[in-house]
Amino acid sequence: MANNPGARKAVRKIARRTEVNKARRSRVRTFLRKFEEAIASGDLTAAKTAFVAAESELMRAVSKGVVHRNTGSRKVSRLAARLRKVAAA
Repeated sequence: MANNPGARKAVRKIARRTEVNKARRSRVRTFLRKFEEAIASGDLTAAKTAFVAAESELMRAVSKGVVHRNTGSRKVSRLAARLRKVAAA
């Protein structure tokens, strides 16, 4: 248990930051799910729109420190590959 005022404040700050990061992570997952649904439906224009939105949201999460830079880049790369695969078919 936090035993001095600074440690207690740190516990409060961490709790607030955790809530914010949880919301940001959830937002990213929502955009990724919308991309998945667009791919599944086979609608190329919707998939492209969803890809742009998902990419920007992922990179935003990277800039906020919610997701590691390499993780964000890897996920965007894989989304782009899936989009290319659907476009080629």
